Amino acid sequence: MPPNGARKRVRIPRVQLTLAPGATARVLGQLKRGSVLGRLALAFVALCAIWISTRPWLPPFEYHLGYTPARDVVARVDFSKPNPLLSETDLPTYRQYKAGDPLASAGKPLKVETLELLRYEYLAYTEKLPLTRQVERGLAVFGMMLVLAVVCGFALYHREPRLLARWHRFAVMLLMLTLAVAASVWASQDPWRAELVPLLVAAMTFGIAYGRELAMVLAFSMALVTAIAVGQSLGEFLMLMGVVSAAVLQLGRVRSRRKLIGVGFFAGLIALPLTLGVGLLMDQPLGWPLLSDALRNAMWTLLAGFLITGLLPFIEGLCGVVTEISLLELADVAHPLLQELVRRAPGTYNHSINVASLAEAAAEAIGARGLLVRVGAYFHDIGKMLKPAYFVENQAGENSRHDHLVPAMSTLIIIAHVKDGADLARQHRLPEPIVDFIEQHHGTTLVEYFYRRASEQSEQDGEAAVVPESSFRYPGPKPQTVEAAVLMLADAVESAARTLVEPGSSCIESLVHELAMKRLLDGQFDECGLTLKQLATIEDSLSKSLIAMYHARVKYPEQRTA
Repeated sequence: MPPNGARKRVRIPRVQLTLAPGATARVLGQLKRGSVLGRLALAFVALCAIWISTRPWLPPFEYHLGYTPARDVVARVDFSKPNPLLSETDLPTYRQYKAGDPLASAGKPLKVETLELLRYEYLAYTEKLPLTRQVERGLAVFGMMLVLAVVCGFALYHREPRLLARWHRFAVMLLMLTLAVAASVWASQDPWRAELVPLLVAAMTFGIAYGRELAMVLAFSMALVTAIAVGQSLGEFLMLMGVVSAAVLQLGRVRSRRKLIGVGFFAGLIALPLTLGVGLLMDQPLGWPLLSDALRNAMWTLLAGFLITGLLPFIEGLCGVVTEISLLELADVAHPLLQELVRRAPGTYNHSINVASLAEAAAEAIGARGLLVRVGAYFHDIGKMLKPAYFVENQAGENSRHDHLVPAMSTLIIIAHVKDGADLARQHRLPEPIVDFIEQHHGTTLVEYFYRRASEQSEQDGEAAVVPESSFRYPGPKPQTVEAAVLMLADAVESAARTLVEPGSSCIESLVHELAMKRLLDGQFDECGLTLKQLATIEDSLSKSLIAMYHARVKYPEQRTA
């Protein structure tokens, strides 16, 4: 301590919060790329379409049939309303109203005649609204929508970046957003007041296609824009979000169409008390008008569940996703492609079944979609059926046909099964996620056996040139999802385990770890978001499954023949 108890002053260096050298240039460079600019332009066009569909430059008409105003409603401007004609020969007459004249009484539900009067007043008010005020309103709403679009963009980038990589899927998502908001605004009018139906159908579609987290962000944005466009209060907006949230959060993994109807029924049960509670908080009397609103919202919610059930096949095709319902249908081994694989390449079929068992357990262990991985494993090697004799599992003790080929030609035949399999899958209209498994299960790995043979032949021939690895690598792409990474490892360890002379526990664990590290260091998991913790869990699951598959058996004494 310094003398006299004085505290020693410590100089703290100032830290400049600036970007690293070149970071700004990299960001600007990414924004200047044609693909990024194209997607931003597409999103801006969708934003403008939503903005136009809501007509934000005009104030919304806030009243509907059965609504009970909390205070007297008076005219804001002078206007006239035609009187009903007593006969067809009568000339039309008009009743004049002055600004401040009472139009509706507090505490009385609005009837058809009163609602018509309020609409005439609204049309007169919007006609006399100054242009500057309309511009201010339009720009204010556009700014709010722009902020929501940025928030949705960040959520999309972090939760579903693969969606941004594909023009078609990104455009479909923007189109669904635009149509959902436009349909909600249109359906909110009397007598239907069914804005919940488009919102729920869109939100549940996003939940099925892109996950619940992203669906909640998009649903919040759609509900907020709709509430502002139709003049709903904060309570009514919260009611919309409560019902939509209840439906999205109940989705999870859809393994039956009955679940979708159940989701609609559950959300309908939520809609009843929410509508009643919001109405009472807004000083609506507890009577038939409020009860009918609650029943109507519950009915629309249940209808949305039925609609999403019927639209499910179209959703899968448009969004490029596959649900658990479709996966259960594809998991049937009686599928024509699998039956053809059994007939042409029985060894490959047996290998695929084993890989499916290993991969499904490993995927479930890390919380991934085990059923998706299992179906992907069933079909991942279907390309081998075109040249089955060139793959070791189908040779059944025969001499290898590769003995009479140069390593480069053998490599081309081996690598071709990926492209052949993808072509067969598309011909049989398998979902795109299953095709992705076929194309990604080898990534850009090296065909080591033939690469080593080529290197040995080059040394024996006295050639100084090094054999290029690129000629002996699969074309890719690398695994883009954790499910594809699981399949890659399961495929590798199942094949390698067959070569073990004594498949003991320690030997299998060492083999699995060695292959996992080889794929990791080769960069095969760079694009799928797989963590080291998940990789360790996958290793553990694969090791346990293989040990169970190759467990030791008791040797029975010789039996006497009869």
